Parts: sequence; structure tokens; C-alpha cells
Amino acid sequence: MERKSLRMAYGEALVEEGKTHPEIVVLEADLGKSTMSCLFKEAYPERYFEMGIAEQNMATTAAGLALAGKVPFYSTFAVFAVGRAYDQIRCGIAIPGANVRICGSSCGLSDFGDGKTHQSIEDANIMCTIPNMTVLNPCDAVETRKMVKAMLTHRGPVYIRINRNELPVYTPPDTAYEIGRMYRIRAGSDVVIFATGAMVWKSMLAADLLQDAGISAEVVNVSSLKPLRKEEILKYAAGKKAIVTADEATRIGGLGSAIAALIIGEVNLPFAQIAIDDQFGTSAYTYEELLERYGLTERHIAAAARRALGQ
Repeated sequence: MERKSLRMAYGEALVEEGKTHPEIVVLEADLGKSTMSCLFKEAYPERYFEMGIAEQNMATTAAGLALAGKVPFYSTFAVFAVGRAYDQIRCGIAIPGANVRICGSSCGLSDFGDGKTHQSIEDANIMCTIPNMTVLNPCDAVETRKMVKAMLTHRGPVYIRINRNELPVYTPPDTAYEIGRMYRIRAGSDVVIFATGAMVWKSMLAADLLQDAGISAEVVNVSSLKPLRKEEILKYAAGKKAIVTADEATRIGGLGSAIAALIIGEVNLPFAQIAIDDQFGTSAYTYEELLERYGLTERHIAAAARRALGQ
């Protein structure tokens, strides 16, 4: 299956939308060549602001630009976007509901070579707890482009989580995208797998393994981590024998916890959660090594589904 870069898709989408939206401005914290916001700099240098390694200042400046009528996108590694600027995000962006778009690039374990200081497994969990904040986690490059476009008409702050690696494309290019909706990637009747980000790819591979074992698995792309709609979860869980969630983040406060909290008392089904235990990441030679180490492969997802089904 074709793989494409989510980072490149993000940068190219900014350039494309910048043609017809002069209100878009882009801020960067010395990582433009990694986040690919540098593409916007090349196209519209007068609307690009290099803030240096000063994430708190970048967040506050973006808030001011938003309150002045601009639509600022600011980018850096996810661990810095959230960890270094939390207070500024909370007080300067979320409390006033400013139309700031925050890109947390190289999220999860995807920055495999730089180790635990640069691997952000808690960023989305933290951002989901902030009132007024919308949190997006695209599964591929096509969905990333759709999200950038959707952000332009959305009111209030948005956090988008971008994987560093090229991922297989599952999103059809000609379908509509709506913040807050879930999207069925594969139909199935026995178990539903609610997956987000890179785990959509791994869940699709897991569904193949389960099919070989005579189990029909439905894969649902939960690319909007917040808002997370109960009615969407109930729709896909209806008629299934078990639920599995798959999330490249710490399990504490992650996708599994959020879904369980919404449906408790309403759905009486076995429930399994694939996520990272209460630990930091580590350095590795490849992304796949880390996914294996932290139990995030198709094999782990398929095994969780079988356990939930009592097999």
C-alpha cells in the first residue's frame, strides 16, 4: 500500500490554503524543516514568523495574532508544543477560545532515534483535558490535508498531532471530512477496533490476522480525539461481541479511557485497550522496533481482540 508523509501533507496543505486565505500566518520554533512549515515560509515569507526555541513566546504571540483577526498555525515537536507551553496554551489560547491551530509534530514514538526526551506519548491526553480545545490525530496524509482545511472554518483552538513517519493511506481523497466524526475503514461483525493515528494502520493489519482466524473485525478511525461523540461510539459498537481500542499514547487518560468513560453503563461488552503502559519511550534504530517493544503491533491488537472474544 502507498505510504505518504503526514509532515509533508501538513506543510503542503498550509501552502495550498494560504493561496485563498490571506489571514493564515505560520509560526515556528526552529524546527520548520522537520515539521515542514518551511514550505509556507518559501511561499509566503511575509506571513511566516521564526520564533526560535521559545515555545512559550510562540504560543502567546499566536494568541495575540488570533485575537487580532489572523488564523495562526504554530508548529514544533509535540513534546515541546504541549510540555513547554502548557500555561500559555491554557491561559492565553484556551480560556479566551482563540482561533489558534497548534501542530504537535513527531508525536508518539515516531521520533524513534531521539529517545524519551523527544517522544511524546502524553501530549494528546493532556490537551484533551483542556476546556475549549479540539484535538485531532490523523491516520494518514490525505486526512491531514482534510483536517487543515477543516480547521479554517472551526471556531476555537485546535491541536493536531502529526506522526513523523510515512504511513499507509486509507482515507479516500474524495470524501467529506467533519471534525468530531468517526470513519469506518473496514467493516466487520464480531469485534470493533477503535483506532487513532498510526494505530489505524496497525489495526487494519490486525484485522487481516483476525480474518485468517475466522474473526470479522471492524476498524474505525477515531481521528477526532476531542470532541469524542458517544453516539458515534454506540453506532459502531452495536451488534458487536467485543470492543478494542488502539492508541499510540499512554493508556492513562488516553482513547481507551475516554471511550470507556462515555459508554459505561450503556454497553455491556468485553473491552480491551492497546496503549502504552505507565512508562517513557526509549531510543531505537527503527519505529517498528518501538511499536513492538511497547505492544502496539498488529499482533498485539489481534491478540487483544481474541482475548476479548474469549478465544
